Amino acid sequence: MGSTSLIPPSTGMPHVPEPDLLQVLTPEGHRRPDHDLDPWLEDVTPAMLTSLHRDMTLIRRIDTECTHLQRQGELALWPPLLGQEAAQAGSAVAMQDDDYVFPSYRENGVAYLRGVDPLGLVRLWRGATFAGWKPQDHNFAAQQIIIGAQALHAVGYAMGITRDGADAAAIGYFGDGATSQGDVNEAMVFAASFHAPVVFFCQNNHWAISEPVGLQAKRHIADRPWGFGIPAMRVDGNDVLAVMAATRRALERARNGGGPTFIEAVTYRMGPHTTADDPTRYRDAEEVEAWRAKDPIDRLEKHLAALGEDVEALTADSTAAADAMAAELRAGVAALTDPEPADLFDHVYAEPHHELERQREHYRLYLEQFDGPQLEAGAR
Repeated sequence: MGSTSLIPPSTGMPHVPEPDLLQVLTPEGHRRPDHDLDPWLEDVTPAMLTSLHRDMTLIRRIDTECTHLQRQGELALWPPLLGQEAAQAGSAVAMQDDDYVFPSYRENGVAYLRGVDPLGLVRLWRGATFAGWKPQDHNFAAQQIIIGAQALHAVGYAMGITRDGADAAAIGYFGDGATSQGDVNEAMVFAASFHAPVVFFCQNNHWAISEPVGLQAKRHIADRPWGFGIPAMRVDGNDVLAVMAATRRALERARNGGGPTFIEAVTYRMGPHTTADDPTRYRDAEEVEAWRAKDPIDRLEKHLAALGEDVEALTADSTAAADAMAAELRAGVAALTDPEPADLFDHVYAEPHHELERQREHYRLYLEQFDGPQLEAGAR
């Protein structure tokens, strides 16, 4: 497969079904040269590769464990990311501490690598809290359910970075379906117009719930940003090194005054859109199996084996760390308590608010009609 660089898209005939991608590791784990990405991978060592393997293993275990917890009635919902570990880990480790992340609802792996406690993710998807972490502690904003809205937030923050004269960048994550939303396109207009230090990171997992990406995009999604004056890269999203290099390149460009960049990470959602979805109703098993052969963790293991590393030992270490984390997560879930009805009104305003207190009292009177939990007047 060839590579594409930061040059405008070609015109003419539509792209072939197997498009060129920026790629460093083939599905067989072979390292291939790429003049666009290799300069951003000069510091890669076996130790770094081992760390990436551990990161992806832990991310996958969080995802698997939370999927099981939802099936067992502990969570209201969960958005699986199985198959997208390289896209999330590779981009997360490319960031600096002062870069700010604006996620969708699926970037649970990025959240973990930014220091968010997995139990915070569980509390949020359980409905036991309004926020599972303080965004300012991790430079990781609240997950956005409204499709594409976070792209506007990322650009707004990036414009603020410019006004402050800070040396940082913002990165906004969204899926292929979100690129059809007005918010994402409007965000690109503002980013280009104001030369904002922002990276648009699209995880093209091929399915916007039950609609295939080919229905809404007749050309590569990475072709679209050029119309806004934003350069784009299309990378193999199951190649953790390619993702890391592309994200490093885009973030460095943003910090040095180069403006916005768009990254399309081509990956695949192996599981359902959420645990409320049944993907067998709209996609073929053969397609899933074809992508299973491109598994990002398997690919990295093959590469490590080719380098002479003890893959069996490092896999055992990563698995042991994942088991320990899963046990800790389970223990934390068992100790969780659900909020009281009165908690609905807490942390809405920083100061006492008359209208809020009126609503609290009306809610208390409403609950008194039932046998369930009741609110005491003025209770907090």
